[in-house]
Amino acid sequence: MRITVLLFLLCAHLAMGNSNFWSKTGHRVIGEVAQEHLNRKTKRVIFKLLNGQNLAAVSNYADLIKSDGVYKNYSPWHYVNIPSDKNYSEVEPSPNGDLVTGIQKCIEILKNKDSTEADRIFYLKMLIHLIGDLHQPMHVGRAGDKGGNNIQLQWFGKGSNLHRIWDSNMINDYGMSYTELSKKLPLLNREEISEIKKGTVLEWVKESQELANEIYGSVDKGEKLGYSYSYKYWKTVEKQLQKGGLRLARVLNDIFS
Repeated sequence: MRITVLLFLLCAHLAMGNSNFWSKTGHRVIGEVAQEHLNRKTKRVIFKLLNGQNLAAVSNYADLIKSDGVYKNYSPWHYVNIPSDKNYSEVEPSPNGDLVTGIQKCIEILKNKDSTEADRIFYLKMLIHLIGDLHQPMHVGRAGDKGGNNIQLQWFGKGSNLHRIWDSNMINDYGMSYTELSKKLPLLNREEISEIKKGTVLEWVKESQELANEIYGSVDKGEKLGYSYSYKYWKTVEKQLQKGGLRLARVLNDIFS
């Protein structure tokens, strides 16, 4: 029995290791930031739906379920591939869904008063995660290289790829917990916060796409990266985490207020 359990956990770990997402820390930072910007009514509704858990606690749910084949149809929701010279509206939508349609579906379910409580809980957890994915620019990358996954690089002497560097390498190597990192983010005034919260999901997609285009041009295949790359782009990482949190709060406040 013990061997069976160990084998199951190992397979689950390997399955998750092959997936690509903001590091657990990154998603928790976004959840932590969002939690601080929820209005009272939204906090009450979410507290009830999540049985007392906060946004950071459930922010990685959508990745954790990837190891369960029951949820395989949700995998395409974690990204959207757009050619560098096209807008989302100019591209034939994937029949399997994508990051944009996933977010839209979550919002639709949560706004529908006839949705079951189970559905509201599930799609709330999904939405918390997907808004985070939207602000990892390589989740709005190009199909030809699988959002940078096929662009092999060296990160401090170890094999990696462009997607993974932005998903987890830079954040994990920074060495802070999600609460430490959340507190370290730049202080913003009300006007700056209000400006970040503006816009639509498609406008945020375009913003991430433009950043992805810059990132594609920042490396050569096989390049050895380390401190200088992290130093150059760390503020961008912080900015994206902060934007993700503030915009997640706005979306949730819009839904539940």
